[in-house]
Amino acid sequence: MLRTPGYGYGLLEALAAAGVAVDANTLYPLLRRLEKQGLLVSEWNTDEARPRKFYRTSEAGEALAASLLDEWIVLGRNLQTIESGTEGAP
Repeated sequence: MLRTPGYGYGLLEALAAAGVAVDANTLYPLLRRLEKQGLLVSEWNTDEARPRKFYRTSEAGEALAASLLDEWIVLGRNLQTIESGTEGAP
């Protein structure tokens, strides 16, 4: 969701709209940790009355997200195979 810049509260709302309820006390430390790890970059926007810190995914974050998504897809396929009872079938 942060391929384009977004701020914390907007991200909370977008996640909630997608059915992923996340507490602000969980999200903000996670954003700081991901930034510290180089997976997100941030900048302050002071154009409005209240400054907001905008985050976006870094190149390293994009690469990691793609890798994790690939793994998730493989896991999903494997679970479908197990569920359908066709494990080991060609």
